[in-house]
Amino acid sequence: MAIYKFRITFEDFDDVVREIDIKSNQTFEDLHKAIHKSTGYNAEKSSSFYVSTDNWLKGDEIAYLPSERKKDRVVLMENSKLSGFIEDPHQKFYYIYNFERPYDFHVELVKIVLDPDPNIEYPFLAKSTGEAPKIMEKNSPTSVDPRGDIASASEFDFLNEMNFVPEDTDELEAMGEMGINEKESDDEDESEDDEFGDEFSDNDSYDDDQKDDY
Repeated sequence: MAIYKFRITFEDFDDVVREIDIKSNQTFEDLHKAIHKSTGYNAEKSSSFYVSTDNWLKGDEIAYLPSERKKDRVVLMENSKLSGFIEDPHQKFYYIYNFERPYDFHVELVKIVLDPDPNIEYPFLAKSTGEAPKIMEKNSPTSVDPRGDIASASEFDFLNEMNFVPEDTDELEAMGEMGINEKESDDEDESEDDEFGDEFSDNDSYDDDQKDDY
């Protein structure tokens, strides 16, 4: 029995990396749950691995909690041993977690060890770099950090339909500040116009008085 070392990265967050060692006779469900033990996400979400080409093109699907529509067309993670889908020493899998609010991952086999360590319980998190991004729960009044933090999102409900990622809040706030600054700038311009307007108005009155004296 061999040990597979998989390197897992978010497709949109290259700096977040997990490496997981897992037995070749364990299942895709074991790998799925190990990934989300390392991210802090709820593993009980409909998700799928896809046998992938080197260019991350999706092939056969291996599903967890599949929808009724595709239940008869896919194999299940709990019934699928990893060894049955490894055709290349650098085998790749495209992985989608949580179809309601999906995150896409690249999963690549980077090493095969022939002798497991008897002192290690597999799956084993061998490396963890970067913090997994927060998740916006669908139709929820709050943004939920899978590691436990909860932040109010009542002002940003419309962003749920845009697959908004909480990391974008800095940009959003910056846009808001720009809007405020523009308003303040407009107010200052109006104030300057009024000041000059009053000044010219006084001069006009002054000229009229001089004409009357002549």
